[in-house]
Amino acid sequence: MTEAAALRATLRRLLALEPEALPPEHSFLVPEGEGPFPAVLYAHLHGGHYHLGRRELTEGWRCLQGPYAPDLLAAGYAVLCIDMPGFGARQGEGNEGALAKAALWQGRTLMGRMLGELQAGFDWLAAHPKVDAGRIATLGLSMGGTHAYWLAALEPRVAAVAQLCVLADIGPMIRDGSFDKHNHYMTVPGFLRHAEMGDVAGLVAPRPQLVCHGAADALTPEPARGHALTRLRAAYGGSEALELFTAPGAGHEETPDMRRRVLDFLSRTIGQE
Repeated sequence: MTEAAALRATLRRLLALEPEALPPEHSFLVPEGEGPFPAVLYAHLHGGHYHLGRRELTEGWRCLQGPYAPDLLAAGYAVLCIDMPGFGARQGEGNEGALAKAALWQGRTLMGRMLGELQAGFDWLAAHPKVDAGRIATLGLSMGGTHAYWLAALEPRVAAVAQLCVLADIGPMIRDGSFDKHNHYMTVPGFLRHAEMGDVAGLVAPRPQLVCHGAADALTPEPARGHALTRLRAAYGGSEALELFTAPGAGHEETPDMRRRVLDFLSRTIGQE
């Protein structure tokens, strides 16, 4: 077993990852035409906006430049977005804290449940007649960015990943106290005994990956951001498949440059036939 395969197996064990069904609370958008189309599995953000969920795809939110659905459909991508447990139409399942605690009592993790549902979404996309299974990317900001790169790390069929405003190692944030700005969903018991967030993102290599940060983002502070990027760069070994962008002065938000880079990245990685 290779080192990467061993780490994937460890992550699956720590997450207590189990097969999940695609939740009915999902949105699938497809361009006009016969296809098959390249596709984006869009992971929604958190921000404490539990009412929003997958509606972010079509309605946007204040930390985004606007909803992604019009841009992605105009560029010819099919798009799937799923309400995560406790978000959007699934708020009735319980609040995040209760869902996380219940999962732990059951020997599971909320993060594992979320990733299991996103995996089901990927499998559904890959089997859809309107989708080119070889050209499916993941995309998200904040919690969505975490889900985007974790799923790509665990699922080798993900063709490319664009993650915004999220990558930072946990150890340095525990030392400076900033880790508590992140919510319960992200907690994976025992994780730091084996790896860091930069190592998880590194499992995407050698596939294309775009990583965007806001330089003043309190949720990805230095040195936690730099610590993760050092590990990520090592995994890619100087390959141009890794694209990094930090927006000067920006906080926990998508900037116009980030939006342009995401659309250009998707065009170059999954948009070419």
